[in-house]
Amino acid sequence: MDERIQHHARVLVHYSVAAQSREVVMIDGPVAAEPLVVAAHEQLLRAGAYPSVRIVPETCGVNGLQYGRAHHLDEVNPLERAIARQAAGFIRIMGATNTRALGAVDPQRQARVAQATRTLRQIVLKKKWVLTLHPTAAYAQDADMATDAFADFVYTACRADEPDPLRAWREQERRQQKLVQRLQRGSQIRIVGPDTDLTLAITGRTFINSCGKHNMPCGEVFTGPLENSANGHITYDYPVVHAGREVSGIRLVFRQGRVVDASAEKNEAFLLRMLDMDPGARRLGELGIGTHYGITKFIKNILFDEKIGGTIHLALGQSYTETGGRNRSALHWDMIKDLRRGGALYLDGKLLQKDGKFVKGIGL
Repeated sequence: MDERIQHHARVLVHYSVAAQSREVVMIDGPVAAEPLVVAAHEQLLRAGAYPSVRIVPETCGVNGLQYGRAHHLDEVNPLERAIARQAAGFIRIMGATNTRALGAVDPQRQARVAQATRTLRQIVLKKKWVLTLHPTAAYAQDADMATDAFADFVYTACRADEPDPLRAWREQERRQQKLVQRLQRGSQIRIVGPDTDLTLAITGRTFINSCGKHNMPCGEVFTGPLENSANGHITYDYPVVHAGREVSGIRLVFRQGRVVDASAEKNEAFLLRMLDMDPGARRLGELGIGTHYGITKFIKNILFDEKIGGTIHLALGQSYTETGGRNRSALHWDMIKDLRRGGALYLDGKLLQKDGKFVKGIGL
């Protein structure tokens, strides 16, 4: 086995979920992610935890949405509820062999499942959990990279190619804390860039130092802006893939926190349907600032793309309660704005970042 897979598993088990003896930790992954699933299982045993493994073929997820009856879409499987309540931690591994497998599924059915499982997600989010990715040819194709080169990209981003990846993530956490301290004293963020001028209030909200405890790779600080505060417009540079569909050329106009106009160059109808999922879907649940300057390439995967140093991302829908955010929705949809070419961030009217680079004193 590639030593980097073992390093990746070590980070997930001993750093991200910090597994303890006798804790039950659930590992979920598709067939293609088996090498990392096996490595994580071994590391959990070494930590003294009780590993519980579930490998699910991708087709099962698609079939559930296509052929499920009303109760499959609108109710939670009782066993899933029991797992969410009983497990102490969750390691979810992505490993798609077809990143567009859900492209033909009715988005309304996907929305129903999202609504039904919302409470379940809240249970899991209050526990120890981490989401990561095992490299596959499908992800490499999306990134326009050779499979081996994509694997190198993933392991470098996760710091699994370093001799002591746990130490590297702790250092990342220390550096990001300086930015958190600066932002925590502020009251307003202004985002400026090509066809973009958007202001958000952050008074009283908590910024989270996200450094690999829930996403791997990671490298961002984020908060939940005040729900009625977003005013202005933003045009996103990169396409986003959500529920198996690629949406590109997105432009949103906000008034008093709500999206009042939305357009897209590709899959606009899908964008509008998602925005009408529920009342909270047209409001922002998250403002994130990417801080991982080792990730420089956009690969059409939000787990990596939202961490790119010099970018920001805004998520429509559900807030993270630990930020103080109050927006509620079955949707949480991250969209990325690249500020590295002609963009800027202002905190209370003072320049915080220009062309993707922070002002002196931040340490990033």
